[in-house]
Amino acid sequence: MTQGNIQARKFIVIVVLSMFFGLSAALAAVRDAIGLSARGARIEVEAVPANASAPTIVLIGGLHGDETSIAAVRAEVQALEKLPKRKRKVRLLAIPLANPDVATLNFPPLGVAYRENAESHALWRWLGAQAPDLVMIAGEDFGLADALANSAVAEVGSIPVRRWANSGEITKAAVAGIAVSEAHRELQRRLARTPRQLAEELANHYGREFDQPLYIQALALIAQMRLGHLQEVQRLAEPYVDGTRNSLERPNSLVLAGHLAFAELARRTGDQRYVSLVRKVADLGFDENGQMKESMPYHSEYSDSVFMGAAIVAQAGALTGERKYFDLAARHIQFMQKIVLRQDGLYRHQPATDAAWGRGNAFVALGLAMTLAELPKNHPDYGPLLQSYRNHMRILAKFQNQDGLWRNVIDYPGAYPEYSATAMIGYAMLRGLRNGWLKEMPYRAMVDKAWTAVLSRTSSDGHMIDVCESTTRMPSLDAYLHRAAILGPDPRAGAMALMFATEMAGLN
Repeated sequence: MTQGNIQARKFIVIVVLSMFFGLSAALAAVRDAIGLSARGARIEVEAVPANASAPTIVLIGGLHGDETSIAAVRAEVQALEKLPKRKRKVRLLAIPLANPDVATLNFPPLGVAYRENAESHALWRWLGAQAPDLVMIAGEDFGLADALANSAVAEVGSIPVRRWANSGEITKAAVAGIAVSEAHRELQRRLARTPRQLAEELANHYGREFDQPLYIQALALIAQMRLGHLQEVQRLAEPYVDGTRNSLERPNSLVLAGHLAFAELARRTGDQRYVSLVRKVADLGFDENGQMKESMPYHSEYSDSVFMGAAIVAQAGALTGERKYFDLAARHIQFMQKIVLRQDGLYRHQPATDAAWGRGNAFVALGLAMTLAELPKNHPDYGPLLQSYRNHMRILAKFQNQDGLWRNVIDYPGAYPEYSATAMIGYAMLRGLRNGWLKEMPYRAMVDKAWTAVLSRTSSDGHMIDVCESTTRMPSLDAYLHRAAILGPDPRAGAMALMFATEMAGLN
């Protein structure tokens, strides 16, 4: 059995015990936010754990904002908390106030998540990701019951529903005989996949084109090479090395990082044509006299550029052995940190707002990890960059939610949990563990939770739950909070999940 498969079996054990808020033996409910209302109120869940074999019930109140159902749901939570864990017949996830603004709800939700019908989308997608065996609803439901029973909730599966009116019903285990829901069966199937299996599934949909030399395609192609599909990637890259196409015809930061695919091809083949393409990008950081510029070009002051600009230059250093490229990679990161590093250790996306955008911080994590992996340990900037990486990981660790995800605005409670940032940060942490940059505790458990979150939110046909759309210079925190969340296929998320999966599988 491969190391990747052994690790995967460990994950399955962890998942069975902890999918719904962890291995905590505490009797008290664990609280978290599943999303925000249209007016910014937090929609909170309270989780009361039970034995791993117990069915999972979601109890929902406050769909009309009525105090009676809110109070009844909270009383049910309190009653179940008082029981010893071994006597709890169900694992309960309770949302006392599902509709804080008393908005008009619709199910399945309409419009763009979470920009429109925020409450409906938050509840619907969270229910799909949790995949309970039964949902119990207090009061009127805006059609939620019919939609849950007759739809694949968040593309996962249907979920049975019962009306709930009797306080104490769950505590007294009057819900005996609950069957495993269709959604729960799909969740179990997803979680049973090894990292290699998920990577192979994703590889059927992502990393199959290179019509534009962008970072999204490049990372997916690197994962394809890790899976052994080198010749296919060489065929896709050939127009750029035989002169048919110019990889720098339209240079920008995304294109710079797109040359990471050529760096990987150079490593695997020894073909100097690929090295020349990498060097051509790295040389953009020097003037006509060979003097190093203050940074790589095209950064536009985005935190993304910690990855986009530095990783490819560090690769140039590793491929050529020329120190000037390592010097430039370190200088570029330090330049970007002066612009986007906040005093609290998180990174603003760009200077126009102070928002710690999720993928913007994930790009930093990815860039630091990939640069450190190439930088010689005796380089004078290795120590400072390693400390920057560790500081960032330490701060990010504080904001992983109970389901293992990082939010679309990292430090904003209730911002939607975001798929791509979670895959990227999980990858960066795993690289840190494997290179000895991070200690096993607490980071191993965080990587495990991130992997479980990605695994559970990825279908066999490459669809994901809640991927932030492409994001440029947003004018306000509110604009970041309302970036569209994609439910379905997404090349960006597919590439990041492929990188995470192949890293989890131990593929090189």
